[in-house]
Amino acid sequence: MIRTTAIAFALAAVLPAHADEISDTIQSALDAYNAGDVAFATEELAFAQQLLQQMSAMSLSDCLPEAPEGWTREINTEMNAGLAMMGGGVGAEAEYSDGTDTFTVRYMADNPMVTAMAGMLSNSALMAAMGPMTRVGRQKYVNPAGTMSTLVNNRILVQAEGAAPEIMRPVLEALDHRKLGEFGT
Repeated sequence: MIRTTAIAFALAAVLPAHADEISDTIQSALDAYNAGDVAFATEELAFAQQLLQQMSAMSLSDCLPEAPEGWTREINTEMNAGLAMMGGGVGAEAEYSDGTDTFTVRYMADNPMVTAMAGMLSNSALMAAMGPMTRVGRQKYVNPAGTMSTLVNNRILVQAEGAAPEIMRPVLEALDHRKLGEFGT
């Protein structure tokens, strides 16, 4: 009980003074734990984790480039639901369209699939074997079968697909790879 009380005081010191859904959920988990309801405490902690991932995904969406002039951008707010079935992590996705051409830019961060691909995408020789390579700013992209892919900071997969590389390139050039690489740090 003393340890639980210490955890509660530590959480209270870290959490904002005003209540929000995340801090309320963490407090609910702590209350359930103190009452001996471990099952509900576990559920509440899992829900708090989901809320934190949603918050993280929203900040990742902020890294998606604006649409170029004459284009529209529609952010997919359901991206993270699909990632849950692929082992977790966070993601962001937007569809860009000019009425004629349409393509998607997708980010996946801290996902087991990205971790598995990191060895390939961080090795220039393996990337070259995957297909033609191109440079966008200082970032190398591989372009097998119409999908431009790169790995930022060894943990964030960037993919653009659905149109010819020369059509997708202006959006990828507008992407701040450095800012994206700092996501979550």
